[in-house]
Amino acid sequence: MQKDCIFCNSELEPRDNEILSNEHCRFLQLEEAREKGSILEGAGVIVPKHHRETAFDLTPEEWEATYTLLQQAKAHIDKLYQPDGYNIGWNCGETAGQHIMHAHLHVLPRYNDEPMAGKGIRYVFKSALNERRK
Repeated sequence: MQKDCIFCNSELEPRDNEILSNEHCRFLQLEEAREKGSILEGAGVIVPKHHRETAFDLTPEEWEATYTLLQQAKAHIDKLYQPDGYNIGWNCGETAGQHIMHAHLHVLPRYNDEPMAGKGIRYVFKSALNERRK
C-alpha cells in the first residue's frame, strides 16, 4: 500500500463513488460524472484494490477481474446513460499522461452530440502539434 496514493487509502476521495466491485478491483465514478449532461457523463475508472503502478504490473487474476468489471460497468453505463460509443484506455507513466501512479482503466462513454464526437484516442497523436522534435 502506498500512503500517498488516493486509490490505496482506506477512504475514497469525497467526490469518488464506488459503483461496482469484485475481489480484485472496483469501478469508481466522480460525483460530477453521475450528472446527466456533464462533460464526464457516465465516465469512471476501474482500479485494482492492491497497489499496482501501471497496467503492466497487474497479475493475471487482476486482468481477468478488470475485464469482468469492465463488462459490468458497460452494462451499468448503458442502462443509465445510453452512450453512442466508448473510449477505454490506460495511461502508463507520466509521459503518457498518468498523473495518479496507481493503475486505473478509464471507461469513457461517448455521445453523438459532443463537439469532439468521432475523434478517437489517436486524434491527439495524429495532430501536427504532437510532432516530435528531431
